[in-house]
Amino acid sequence: MNDAYDAILVVSFGGPEGPDDVIPFLENVLRGKNVPRERMLEVSEHYQQFGGVSPINSQNRALIAALEQELAAHGPHLPIYWGNRNWAPLLADTLDEMKQAGVKRALAFFTSAFSSYSGCRQYREDIQRAQEQVGEGAPEVEKLRMFFNHPGFIEATVERTEEVLQQIPEDRRDKATILYSAHSIPLAMAAGCKYEVQLKEAARLVSERLGEHPSHLVYQSRSGPPHQPWLEPDICDFIKELGAQGDIDDIVIVPIGFVSDHMEVLFDLDTEAKDVGKELGINVLRAKTVGVHPRFITMIRELIEERISGTDEQPALGEMGASHDVCPVDCCLRVTELKR
Repeated sequence: MNDAYDAILVVSFGGPEGPDDVIPFLENVLRGKNVPRERMLEVSEHYQQFGGVSPINSQNRALIAALEQELAAHGPHLPIYWGNRNWAPLLADTLDEMKQAGVKRALAFFTSAFSSYSGCRQYREDIQRAQEQVGEGAPEVEKLRMFFNHPGFIEATVERTEEVLQQIPEDRRDKATILYSAHSIPLAMAAGCKYEVQLKEAARLVSERLGEHPSHLVYQSRSGPPHQPWLEPDICDFIKELGAQGDIDDIVIVPIGFVSDHMEVLFDLDTEAKDVGKELGINVLRAKTVGVHPRFITMIRELIEERISGTDEQPALGEMGASHDVCPVDCCLRVTELKR
């Protein structure tokens, strides 16, 4: 290994940590987006049902603590910083802190496994704006590759799913339907990135390790205007379709599009989707996100080590191969760029 990097930066979405944070947080999230204010107020009520607190920040603290232990035990011995897009600690404040600590060059781990404008390129733009705010001496930041098909992500997801399958009576377990759920995005955005194909591949890789369960990729949490087409099917609509077909007792939701519990997981899956299942007499269970699963934490260390060492060995399952380290100019286009 070499000493080209002197810190790790965990980059994430951010979330409110109290009732008074909710509206300002959502205004940050939706700034410049064509989302009706009525929808924002509706989502704010989701947060208020949980005391105005999103679990994402506490889960990121847990992830960082686990990664610190992993690096302390195995190296590389680098400090870990954390910056968010939408709420404290904001990226600009974190980069300024890093600058004051003498950090020159950092490796960034994005808490997003899949390529899309909002899940990858927008974070890179966030970092660039934060560097401009900090000014001269702001640390250079290079992102680690996307990990949708990394063995560590797939293996951790498989184990999380198996944990839930064990809760289903043995005589029904093999018939349980698995729904892989991810945040929906506009079809126009999906056309400019590999989000959908990467999700399908990750779901396939998990399914082939679980055995012959019926499985489907579904979406959740759409927030755009009704006339704008988004990726479908919606998870609640799909559960209703399954219920109408009959002969289904158990559904296991695997939130494969999330690495930690966002409000979208707590409300859209644990509340809305489970309520639909209850109305239909279907037992709906939800697998944990990979979170601080030991294999997932080890995966992050492995991604750091492979970049520092410059090795050509980049583990990836399936035929798509490892994601690129450096994003090309036309990677994960904005919707406005696609319309030109």
